[in-house]
Amino acid sequence: MPIILGFLSYKYSQKDFMLFQHPTKHISHYILQKLTMECCHKTRSHLHLQMREMILLFVVVMVVASMGGVEGRKVRKIEGSLEYTAISCRGHSASIVEFGGVGDGKTLNTRAFQEAVNSLSQYGSDGGAQLYVPAGQWLTGSFNLTSHFTLFLHKDATLLASQDINGWPVIDPLPSYGHGRDAAGGRYISLIFGTNLTDVVITGDNGTIDGQGLLWWQKFHGKKLKYTRPYLLEIMYSDTIQISNLTFLNSPSWNVHPVYSSNILIQGITILAPVQSPNTDGINPDSCSNTRIEDTYIVSGDDCVAVKSGWDEYGISFAMPTDHLIIRRLTCISPYSAAIALGSEMSGGIQDVRAEDIVAINTESAVRIKTGVGRGGFVKDIYVKGMTLHTMKWVFWITGNYGSHADDHWDPNAIPIIQNINYMDVVAENVTMAARLEGISGDTFKGICISNATIGMRVKAKKVPWTCSDIEGVTSGVVPKPCDLLPDQGPDKVGMCTFPQEKLDIDNIEIKKCSYLMSSL
Repeated sequence: MPIILGFLSYKYSQKDFMLFQHPTKHISHYILQKLTMECCHKTRSHLHLQMREMILLFVVVMVVASMGGVEGRKVRKIEGSLEYTAISCRGHSASIVEFGGVGDGKTLNTRAFQEAVNSLSQYGSDGGAQLYVPAGQWLTGSFNLTSHFTLFLHKDATLLASQDINGWPVIDPLPSYGHGRDAAGGRYISLIFGTNLTDVVITGDNGTIDGQGLLWWQKFHGKKLKYTRPYLLEIMYSDTIQISNLTFLNSPSWNVHPVYSSNILIQGITILAPVQSPNTDGINPDSCSNTRIEDTYIVSGDDCVAVKSGWDEYGISFAMPTDHLIIRRLTCISPYSAAIALGSEMSGGIQDVRAEDIVAINTESAVRIKTGVGRGGFVKDIYVKGMTLHTMKWVFWITGNYGSHADDHWDPNAIPIIQNINYMDVVAENVTMAARLEGISGDTFKGICISNATIGMRVKAKKVPWTCSDIEGVTSGVVPKPCDLLPDQGPDKVGMCTFPQEKLDIDNIEIKKCSYLMSSL
């Protein structure tokens, strides 16, 4: 199973990452080799830090490798056939080669992909269709998907996003945002895009989608963009979507963006971007309902998972919340952002988020709620259970003074509601500050519950580990001692924070075993 090792992704190459596709193989040799290569160019203190980083890297890889795979990641190739699991199997299959595709890394395949999708759409009412992408480097611009459709990438297949910015179509801003994020106007369409679809599977045998984002990052930093950068994958106004068993590399901006959609399964994906790359969020469910994200490994220059629902007055007017969201077995490395962020674009509301078994390493914060005056909306009924954290600036972070408005027309009377926020069973090491919890004056954030949390502080940690203002809540079994606004209820109340036991509908989705003859691929 592929493993993210990249809390040092800005320092190590993509080749280094790929060496760990099989993490238990030759790992000791790799570490010794890296240290040998580095030692001649490092001072003693730098080499000591390098050794600590590589040892931690080894621990991360071995721990995640020991978790094994999950059912959704299993792809079997037996003689003459291809087998994998999906929410839907298809009655027809074709290869991109049949539509003139050339996987040489140089030939532009945008027309081939779009003609393939358009042709296979005829089978929508006849069992649906699969488009198979064999091994190769497939350079392409943006293309649109269709309903009752599967896109499958071979393990040695890479979709390479075109570097010709003039070839990227521009579409309108999202209605719940009103503006682009990089510029006030429109936005470049995503590499893989779909709208008003049903029953779509984007999967593979850990094939790769490479956004080749460096050009876009440079233009962003140079303020040379007329429109907002494209995402790697965006699905809008759609229902019954599976995104699984793929690696996303170097997105120009956000990686995976389901928006205004429902019944979404995101499973077994790897996302890698340099930790200093701008706005390379991992997975951003946005005004979506009934979503399940699990067994994902993300190294990012921004939040690993960012839950959203619209921006200021536009999100308030659109009024489409994100709700009934499951996040399980997430491993995150993001030194400048959060493992899970709620907001800051949360003006349509966020409710019933259930996160469990979260691992974060060298990440700014574990779970962060971002909001402010003008956002309106709500963040409520949030449940987080089982976090293992190492090297964090903050464990708990709630921000009530987040700025970044869509325009000058935001409503100063639009005050967000933050309530019923639950954290339980947390172990953290090497933490600078346990919590920074800041509500809004006159708008107290209520119902914060933290139980059974042990936070090990850094040697040079802040003298005051908790800062709290304009919040209300309770704690039990929390070390170090929380602030006075979160009074300790005693050891017999350790189980007082809640986590729902009933299943959501997305947990009951049926997974099927699909089989295709290789001769048809």
